[in-house]
Amino acid sequence: MNKLIIMEKLFIKNRDNKKIAVLAEVPKDPQGLVFIMHGLDSNKNFPLTEQIASSFRKNNYIIIRFDFRNTNGESEGFLENATITNYYQDLEDVINWTQQQSWYQEPFYLVGHSLGGLCATLYTQNNFQKIKALAPISVVVSGELLFKAWGEAYDVNVWRKNGNIEWESSAMPGLINKVKFQSFFDDSLKYDLIPRINKLNLPILMIAGDQDETTPIKHQKILFNKLPDKKEFHIIKGATHTFRGELYLQQVGEIFDKWIKTLN
Repeated sequence: MNKLIIMEKLFIKNRDNKKIAVLAEVPKDPQGLVFIMHGLDSNKNFPLTEQIASSFRKNNYIIIRFDFRNTNGESEGFLENATITNYYQDLEDVINWTQQQSWYQEPFYLVGHSLGGLCATLYTQNNFQKIKALAPISVVVSGELLFKAWGEAYDVNVWRKNGNIEWESSAMPGLINKVKFQSFFDDSLKYDLIPRINKLNLPILMIAGDQDETTPIKHQKILFNKLPDKKEFHIIKGATHTFRGELYLQQVGEIFDKWIKTLN
């Protein structure tokens, strides 16, 4: 069995000297390197993130997971201040830190769920030469489409009036999350993956649940249909945005196992 070096609760500093919690797993003779990102209100230990990490672990990859700032994790900040820009900058800073480590490998894989998927895809668009393959899961395609979906599922006008976006946490059921409406809304509208998506000529895996109201299938298909040929899209029946439930997580793991082996 390969010996794993597991560094838990490793804190690095970002460009603004704020703490980011990183979990790095470095096996002997690794086959590659992957960064796995969670979504809004989640964290690096979320069941979906762990399921995906398990698939790469079986295939002997270096695995980097981290908590974005301003989320329900161990990094600095408060969820109410979360923005896509803050998430994307954290991804850049974690990758920059990783490049300084002796075990760094390139090109690497990027995997992200929801807003993490948007950040992973945006980073790939900006740094195509560094990426071997990309997996945006239940990805936020654009800020405009995100708020369109939220408008169909929630009363956005109530959020706007109250000044906060409010929903029950998927990472910690029972917890009511709050994010400042105007700052998140204004920042989100800066982002749209569609205009440059057709230039991503590398292997791309997309997975979504058919009961997802946050990033619905119809929005996922807009992105998928504009991708070049090296792509696959799996729709898991009965699954919601976070794939909660052992049955759905197992299906996600099986899809990743096959995809990783194909690329190897």
